[in-house]
Amino acid sequence: MAGKRNFFVDTIYKLKILPRWIIIFIDLAILLVSTAIGYLLRFSFVFEDILANNFVAALGIQFGCGLFSIMVTNSYRGIIRYTGVQDGVRIFYVVILNLVLVSSVNLIYYYNVQHNLIPYSVIFISFLASFLFLFNYRLLVKYVFSYYKRRMTTRSNVLIFGTGHTGIITKHVIDSSASAKVVGFVEHNDNMIGKVLDGTRIFRASQRELEDVINQFSVDELIITVKNLPPERKNELVDICMRNQVKVRVVPPADRWVKGELSINQIKNINIEDLLEREAIQLNNINIANQIRGKRICITGAAGSIGSELVRQVIRYDPAFVVLIDQAESALFEIEREILISGQRARVFPYVADITNRARIASIFNAHKPEIIYHAAAYKHVPMMESNPSEAISCNILGTKILADLAVEYKVRKFVMISTDKAVNPTNVMGCSKRIAEIYVQSLNNALPELGLFQTSFVTTRFGNVLGSNGSVIPVFKKQIEQGGPITVTHPEITRYFMTIPEACQLVLEAGAMGKGGEIFIFDMGESVRILDLAKKMIWLSGYEPGKDIEIVFTGLREGEKLYEELLNNAEDTLPTHHEKIMIARVREYRYEEVNRYVELFNDLVNDKNELKMVALMKELVPEYKSNYSRYEILDKEKNVVTDEIVDL
Repeated sequence: MAGKRNFFVDTIYKLKILPRWIIIFIDLAILLVSTAIGYLLRFSFVFEDILANNFVAALGIQFGCGLFSIMVTNSYRGIIRYTGVQDGVRIFYVVILNLVLVSSVNLIYYYNVQHNLIPYSVIFISFLASFLFLFNYRLLVKYVFSYYKRRMTTRSNVLIFGTGHTGIITKHVIDSSASAKVVGFVEHNDNMIGKVLDGTRIFRASQRELEDVINQFSVDELIITVKNLPPERKNELVDICMRNQVKVRVVPPADRWVKGELSINQIKNINIEDLLEREAIQLNNINIANQIRGKRICITGAAGSIGSELVRQVIRYDPAFVVLIDQAESALFEIEREILISGQRARVFPYVADITNRARIASIFNAHKPEIIYHAAAYKHVPMMESNPSEAISCNILGTKILADLAVEYKVRKFVMISTDKAVNPTNVMGCSKRIAEIYVQSLNNALPELGLFQTSFVTTRFGNVLGSNGSVIPVFKKQIEQGGPITVTHPEITRYFMTIPEACQLVLEAGAMGKGGEIFIFDMGESVRILDLAKKMIWLSGYEPGKDIEIVFTGLREGEKLYEELLNNAEDTLPTHHEKIMIARVREYRYEEVNRYVELFNDLVNDKNELKMVALMKELVPEYKSNYSRYEILDKEKNVVTDEIVDL
């Protein structure tokens, strides 16, 4: 019995598309059967009356008119197993045209012999019956093929998180596929628990009950359909699924559906960025718009991760124009091209330029007279700058000094500098160079009234790590996973703060709008993330098992690296702002004359091959700078000796 059943299933599955002449034959047979039904109903199954009222002639007329109608409307060309609404429309055209043709023949016959060839009741009964049979036999064939295809295909069991409109649409999409079936909904709302939605039961989304449902139904994947699900809840669901080897996917927002319709191919795998996101910050867009609209804007580092996103966000507020400055020629070309083809009205002026070239930057400022500068240009990679301290000093310190001094000279209204959390209690050259840049712009801001110079407002923002930025940990891990591993993690306990690039740039714009001058704005970045946990989740989300498919290797802390990062040092405190997630750091302030003297010394040392002198001077200006896992640790032990050498210069 089982053998016969399998043979039948295989035959159905392997059946090729029927020849068109067979479909035409079936459609004509249905038209003739519909006519016969019309006669049977009209004459109450009395066969003598049926034959006496031109039954055979009626069949002949229906055959001829039906064949003509089928050929004209091309109703036979549809593939029956994929019948849809358009096929129903074509069938309707067939029966309407056939009705018109048969009625026309009947009228012609009536005018010649003064009585009907076919009773009109028969014609209309045949019209209704033929439409019903022609369309429904196609649906029946479609259902049979779909049913046996699903029976033969191994289907994954799916849970849907969310019982809203999107959840129901997702269920319909999955039900129409042959690869998956929905075994239940899960929901937070206690009022929904235990009820049945669209024939499927709703379960509680708590940890214990969700794990019970996963085990009971051998669930293969969970699809999240809830928009703006809190990140902590999303992480909780993913952690449960990780423990139970259940795949997690998410439905994109409705405005991203292709042609307004959801398809199973649009349901994407959840990625690590989805899990690291926090609830979106709400910013005062009116203030930002008033700050930027109609203004001349300059963005340094405009081709980088932060800089390019700043460009995208700034042009939305209708500035007069945006000057783009970066050393990266190809990346600068790409962001310029992106803006030009986006249809934005704002003009952009791209310049391939080095911020340490004072004459070049001065000529750009002279040509465009910027009113607001967003300074994102910097060297940021810790191990690279630990090996090349002269470049960190040249770009991050001296480049910032050049920009800041020119901003005052060309009467720039506001200068917003992007710093880093690595500037707090720095343990590396890069972090200390950014702290010195912070010190310089803040001291210059405070000294301008005393110097009788134009009061440019200097504002600083401190960021943690941004998701997906060039060279950051997530792109590195993704590449390592694509190559089959191993993933390299420096230390099992190392942690970092993360934020998205758009979120970071929103903070820059908000800081620029609210800053009066001299502030260092910091952001409530939530909880820090353990990099080892991040690596494990990324491996699992890529469809592999940590330690089995992809190994994790600990390489040891790199030069200048520390286990955790801070937004404030021990001597700093914060002041609140009108936004609960944005605060002002109360930092130690320096006199401009003292800071400027140190920076001029950096200018003298930058081409010196003695890197110890450079780093020693940094430590002198920033006493909280203590090297970690670095060859410069010797300076912390012999600080006084080296400092004496520098003072003698």
